[in-house]
Amino acid sequence: QGSRWTLQATTMDGNFVAIQIQPDQMQTVNPILIIVMVPVVDGVVYPLIKKCKINFTPLKKITVGMFLASLAFVAAALVQVQIDKTLPVFPAAGQSQIKVINLATGDATVQFQPQLQSVNVASMASTGYMTFETSQLKSVNITSGNKSISETINWPGGNRHTLAIKTNATDIAAEFLLDNVTSKPEEGNNLIRFINNLPDTINVTMGDTSFGNLKSLSASNYELFPGGRKDEVTVITNSESCSVVSKALGFGSAYTIVINKCSAEGLHIEYFDDIPPNTVHMAWQIPQYFILTCAEVVFSVTGLEFSYSQAPSNMKAVLQAGWLLTVAVGNIIVLIVAGASKLSEQWAEYVLFAALLLAVCIIFAVMAYFYTYVDPNEIEAQFDEEEKKQVKKDQQVHEKQAEADSQM
Repeated sequence: QGSRWTLQATTMDGNFVAIQIQPDQMQTVNPILIIVMVPVVDGVVYPLIKKCKINFTPLKKITVGMFLASLAFVAAALVQVQIDKTLPVFPAAGQSQIKVINLATGDATVQFQPQLQSVNVASMASTGYMTFETSQLKSVNITSGNKSISETINWPGGNRHTLAIKTNATDIAAEFLLDNVTSKPEEGNNLIRFINNLPDTINVTMGDTSFGNLKSLSASNYELFPGGRKDEVTVITNSESCSVVSKALGFGSAYTIVINKCSAEGLHIEYFDDIPPNTVHMAWQIPQYFILTCAEVVFSVTGLEFSYSQAPSNMKAVLQAGWLLTVAVGNIIVLIVAGASKLSEQWAEYVLFAALLLAVCIIFAVMAYFYTYVDPNEIEAQFDEEEKKQVKKDQQVHEKQAEADSQM
């Protein structure tokens, strides 16, 4: 829960109205719910169960806690399935993906040869990534109005590319840009790059990050930015310097920002998403945190009470240490299971942990059925009686030894 659920949150949207929640901050939901649920369970739930004349023994509570923990991971798996539907698909080794951005003032038609696919792209619009078998993709024909151009394609597979189209009064310019992004940005960060749609060379800065000088129709490299924040974009041309504050970019996204105009009126830019931002909201993690918190309240508190009350006075500290040791053993089990399972899907790992929890729950329930509770008072009284007998026996031995010494 500490690591996997935080990683899950990195692929989710943390925008809570006016507050941007970072993935690791979702961990605070657990202690907050514990503070709320402990008095609720002790003051409301347990008394209601007692009024229903249900003998809710400590071992039954622990069994219910295990079952709830299993349900929490089932809930996490259901959320992960929805997240996986939103994740981008990247090209395999023998494939190429191409996205078209039309920076021209008129519509453009792009034909991938030999007769693979044809798309119409409106002015200042883009397509999604189209996947082709690299061995079949030979060239591309671009038509805009009465102007056309043909570009030969010869590159290795396994990459994404952006085809940027620009027209002027006489011809068409086309540039293939390598999109060297192979995975969704981690921890909710953003990847940002710029394309210069101006005729002159410009210098671009976003926040404290410089993207350097960009020639016309060229693109910068991607740079990493924290997700969900706004930064000032500054462009310097030969004659002007202008800036604008960027929009708040969604978590876990990659954007191409096109510089269209820099004048005294200000900076005009367009956003094209290369990797869509996270769309599944972090609030969907709250149910799994709630179920797990209920499990912890029922399981952990009861387990500490059980291990203390059922232990004799000279073993209470040892039993408490043994109970806490199970946390370390559990972490080791997670490392072994996660490393040995080799599951490619995260939701499958959650289901695996839920199944393991359920199996242990069943085994524990069977063992608990045959457990005989001891009365701590009786045990203490028994120990006191044995201690008194031992003291009396030692006293008698001492008296006999003293009598023997006096006779000598």
